[in-house]
Amino acid sequence: MTHEEQVECTRRWCKRRLAVFAILGHRVTVGSAAVDLTDLQATMARTYGERDAARGIPATMAWLAEEVGELARAARKGDRGEQLHELGDVLAWLASLANQLGLSLDEAVARYADACPKCRLSPCGCT
Repeated sequence: MTHEEQVECTRRWCKRRLAVFAILGHRVTVGSAAVDLTDLQATMARTYGERDAARGIPATMAWLAEEVGELARAARKGDRGEQLHELGDVLAWLASLANQLGLSLDEAVARYADACPKCRLSPCGCT
């Protein structure tokens, strides 16, 4: 599958499955059902795990970087639908990368759970 075909496949999947993403603490809302970040990682592993392993970490990083660029463009010039779509793509690729690295997104975000991880204040008091 070419890079463009993989991008289109991911976009179609995200459009169907992850049409509405909103980060709520450590939970992600997909449609009307709440999805734990661990569940998101499990879904990505089940759906794309073999393909992700064959692609490898360097290529996954490149895809993630591309999606972050598309999110940046959507944040500047896109409408809400485009922004949600690209945010979904970034979250999906980030979950795939975490799976390949053997890391938990829940663990990664835990340091932000209560306050700024640097100054330990909420709101942040860093200057």
